[in-house]
Amino acid sequence: MPTLLVPYYEHPAERPEAWAALVAAAPRLYGVVLNPESGPGRAADPAFADVAGRLRAAGVRVLGYTDADYGRRPHGEVVADLLRHRDWYGADGAFLDQVPTGPEAVAHFRRIAVAARAAGARTLVFNHGAQPHPSYAPLADLFVTFEGPWDSYRDLDLPSGDRHCHLVYAAPADARLTSAVQCAVPGGGAHPWGTLPHALEGTR
Repeated sequence: MPTLLVPYYEHPAERPEAWAALVAAAPRLYGVVLNPESGPGRAADPAFADVAGRLRAAGVRVLGYTDADYGRRPHGEVVADLLRHRDWYGADGAFLDQVPTGPEAVAHFRRIAVAARAAGARTLVFNHGAQPHPSYAPLADLFVTFEGPWDSYRDLDLPSGDRHCHLVYAAPADARLTSAVQCAVPGGGAHPWGTLPHALEGTR
């Protein structure tokens, strides 16, 4: 059975039943991406701190969402986000979004990876959204090599190793993804990650 990496970008106070379903599905999860406000937010949110604690108690990796802006965000800003996720929510890993695929940014992300590990990130996920240059391979534990709609995904023949993850939205319930770590959700439009994966519908 595939392992699920779930980016779920809804507030726990507004969708408590969905967050309860994630906690209940703990054995099936690679991790959950915690994203209070396109990052850790401007101040700690008690509702996210509570749900992060419940996930950790259930044995789930809590990955703090940080926007890397394709290498344009300064090193210090990215590291500050990682530290806030750790200090406010007890995140034990990091999900770096918008990581470029080309080799020109590898040195920048190598510095970020070193800082993330030093800050206690046991799991580091890079979301490239496409196949990255091989020089990124030593830097992270998992690589999102596809993020996009089912209509694009279903016609692709993507390489898929143990460290690859595919995130697919606007997907039908019978969608079959080829990566070992994955997430297929029904949502689409501007906010697809406000829906739980089809695979967890039975845990509500």
